[in-house]
Amino acid sequence: MHGLNFYTKDKGLLLNQTKRELRRLGLHARKGLGQHFLVDNKALHRIVATAELGMDDTVVEVGPGLGILTRELAKKAGCVVAVEIDAAMADALRESLSCQRNVDVINADVLEYTPESSVGLDSTYKVVGALPYNIASAVIRHFLEERRKPRMIVAVLQKEVAQAIVASPGDMSLLSVSVQFYGSPKLVCYIPPKSFYPQPRVESAVIRIDVHDRTPLRVEDEPSFFRVVRGGFAAPRKQLRNSLAQGLGVAPPDAAEVLGEAGIDYRRRAETLSLDEWVKLYRGFVGRT
Repeated sequence: MHGLNFYTKDKGLLLNQTKRELRRLGLHARKGLGQHFLVDNKALHRIVATAELGMDDTVVEVGPGLGILTRELAKKAGCVVAVEIDAAMADALRESLSCQRNVDVINADVLEYTPESSVGLDSTYKVVGALPYNIASAVIRHFLEERRKPRMIVAVLQKEVAQAIVASPGDMSLLSVSVQFYGSPKLVCYIPPKSFYPQPRVESAVIRIDVHDRTPLRVEDEPSFFRVVRGGFAAPRKQLRNSLAQGLGVAPPDAAEVLGEAGIDYRRRAETLSLDEWVKLYRGFVGRT
């Protein structure tokens, strides 16, 4: 479904409703928080459908804003925890959803939010939301690195970030390795700027990440694994030997030796490595300490 753009005739109605509600509340989209309100019903329904929700599901929604997506999620899920950093927006959302008993609005910075505080240790959950572009990758990593990870993440984010997350060897980045270590990402569709108010300057995309119960990669020490990966991407345009030497503080010949033992040409670049090859490198460097 790549390249499928959403733009429906009922956009004008939802756009007018959004503007009217903002005026009524005396609120406006805050650029500093990356607020862009989705005003396309077809895109809205595609996001909800992608999450495959049932009444036994708990959803953590990131950045609910005026609650347009929140209401649709509440129709399908047993519980929705809406995390909104804007205090005025959170208050307005509590008021408008006061009759929605399966919705809990939390005024918090999502990067400081701990799912266990509201979801509970014994509960599984899914993350759904239109993420602020400036912190989208940080939000995804935040949830993937939590002790209690979500089963799935369905996110609207900048198209280029979505493409980076689903990249294959040859176009990999630190972000794609970080996400694919924990789950299987899929780019669902694109959404044009005119589906939001105010319109962003970039195209958006819907991405779905099915999070592994346990990573299939044999990595005993995750911090050490990611230290090696970060070292490899320290100078991504350089040969791996030199990038690893710079990033890990080792001599280039030593980096080349580890690469050789892993069966990886030292002249390759970090973007070309698969996850399995990163694991081989991790084992090579850990075995030397």
